[in-house]
Amino acid sequence: MLQPRVQSVDEQEHLPSLLAADAQELAHQLQEHQRKIFSPTAQKSMRLFSPAEAASFIGIGEGYLRQIASEGHGPQPLSNGRRMYAVEDIERIRRVLDEGSKTGKYIPHRRPGEKLQVISVMNFKGGSGKTTTSAHLSQYLALRGYRVLAIDLDPQASLSALFGHQPELDVGEAETLYGAIRYETPRPIADVVRSTYTTNLHLIPGNLELMEFEHETPKAMIGGSAETLFFARIGEVLTEIESFYDVVVIDCPPQLGFLTMSALCAATSVLITVHPQMLDVMSMSQFLSMTSELMTVVEKAGGRTSYDWMRYLVTRFEPNDGPQSQMTGFMRAIFGNRMLHNAMVKSTAISDAGVTKQTLYEVERSQFIRGTYDRAMDSLSLVNAEIEEMIRSVWGRK
Repeated sequence: MLQPRVQSVDEQEHLPSLLAADAQELAHQLQEHQRKIFSPTAQKSMRLFSPAEAASFIGIGEGYLRQIASEGHGPQPLSNGRRMYAVEDIERIRRVLDEGSKTGKYIPHRRPGEKLQVISVMNFKGGSGKTTTSAHLSQYLALRGYRVLAIDLDPQASLSALFGHQPELDVGEAETLYGAIRYETPRPIADVVRSTYTTNLHLIPGNLELMEFEHETPKAMIGGSAETLFFARIGEVLTEIESFYDVVVIDCPPQLGFLTMSALCAATSVLITVHPQMLDVMSMSQFLSMTSELMTVVEKAGGRTSYDWMRYLVTRFEPNDGPQSQMTGFMRAIFGNRMLHNAMVKSTAISDAGVTKQTLYEVERSQFIRGTYDRAMDSLSLVNAEIEEMIRSVWGRK
């Protein structure tokens, strides 16, 4: 009888070496892909918006926008007589409309007594649309005139890549939030904030160095070297720059670590994304249980655990999928008004835009079938407008 052949040590595959080689080759090929899509000198930019889009962002009727533009406050008409609006045009019109006004109706910055809104977007399971939600919410609020800071707290740094900052190429040592919250020689948080190609939107990018916080925190807790406990560090550094922003959107890591717990304690509101399929919902059940237990421990240590609002957002929703509709109804029956009324539909427009590291606000409508683009944009607008309304409600605005 033949005996199974046993591999020698020399013949066995050394996993660390294999992973290192694959990572290096993949990074190289991704860089090559990046160069094919964008030239070395290319910079991301926002597209021009139609009059209907511009009017919606400003919060006025399209007819009123035409009147303002005709008075010399808008862009020059194109050869076909149509006007297309850059973000700068939209901002200029907001200022014109608010001249002499004390209410700030069109420039919606925080007023005295209105606290900074910090929204942590989270889920334990990857593929729930967490980063897509964070990116589009940040850009939407910026286009609506709010001063927004987006923080990429995920070591995979997909949000940074969407906003034009490739983590392995453009983000150096201590240039993530880790640089500001590390236990030894932290740097001012203002030093790691970057402007973006979207007016009103700033970014703190991420990369793999964020994992250092997960490794260093246990050592700091055991050694007693941390003046500020881990769960208070993000909230503490945000106080240094809060006067510059109205809303902070944090894209959390897809796991319950020290970074996520610190983001939760810094947050004033929490948005949990969920894909309406059985395995995802079952996973979320475990995630919620673990989060509750950890937050109870943090609360006893003095961490903040009360929020202005907490909502579940159904993402990648397919309305014609019977099981998904049943699962969404199941969750609505359980969570009630803690579910956002609107869901983010699954769309090839969003996934196709992601291939070139763009959001739906950046790609041209002409690149897609009109109905596909419009359905995705309508869904996106409804979800983001609902979140904006909750922010304004916290501030006591109508």
